[in-house]
Amino acid sequence: MTPVTPELLRAHPLPTPGEGGKDARGGVLIVGGCVAVPGAALLAATAALRAGAGRLRIATCRSIAPSLGLAMPEALVMGLEETPSGGIAPGEAERLAETAGRMDAVLIGPGMMGGDAAEALAFGVLPRLEVPAVIDAGALGCLPKLAGPLRRQPVITPHAGEMAKLLGRTREAIEADPEAAARDAASALRCTVVMKGAQTHIVSPEGETWLFTGGTVGLATSGSGDVLAGIITALLARGAPPAWAAIWGVFLHGSAGSRLVRRYGGIGFLAREIAGEVPALMGAFAPTAD
Repeated sequence: MTPVTPELLRAHPLPTPGEGGKDARGGVLIVGGCVAVPGAALLAATAALRAGAGRLRIATCRSIAPSLGLAMPEALVMGLEETPSGGIAPGEAERLAETAGRMDAVLIGPGMMGGDAAEALAFGVLPRLEVPAVIDAGALGCLPKLAGPLRRQPVITPHAGEMAKLLGRTREAIEADPEAAARDAASALRCTVVMKGAQTHIVSPEGETWLFTGGTVGLATSGSGDVLAGIITALLARGAPPAWAAIWGVFLHGSAGSRLVRRYGGIGFLAREIAGEVPALMGAFAPTAD
């Protein structure tokens, strides 16, 4: 198990933006939100831009799309048909897959509630994707139902409860050995796993394992996982390989929490404040002129 340290990250730097304008920094599509939880997509979208994505689209329920567009004027917001319970309708899968083809990475799942409908939407979108994806929250449940691996290796970001459902185990079993759970999921689902917790395990499909221990209890707050997912998606869009997008994302998210602890104390800061720390953290790793 390799510790995630600044030295490790300096040896594996993020892709640097080219001179081609915003397209050179990659485009992100975020599929998420529902009537009950519209803010999850906003948190992820803000994090994606703070982590350096050049273009942003948000696909969400039609009734909340105008509000998200006003809250995030930097994004193109798509309003989609919704289910009676206020989620994105599964019938929109083909349209979403077509839109994803014009982007560089996709995040699907933040704020997607509604159980079967959310999983059906993800089941319809994911096999069609030609770009890397981060799969989070309400979209995770479709993964065991897929016929085979996706065309591009995804990153998944489950907490212990979500991992328990993925593997058919109890939450207690996952919490007793999160590394083993992450290894099993990475191998079975052929994906990079970010096993969230007090310590975060990142595991590749080949079994390579990294451990981040620099988190803080203050990050255990509503919306924090949406921010993490948005950061990782932006790094994928910028060209980072899945494992390194996950490793860098976990480090930036955890280090942002540590900076907020110094400002506010151990708990009480908000998920919406995490992304604002990311640009300075990335800047500390930027090459300097001689």
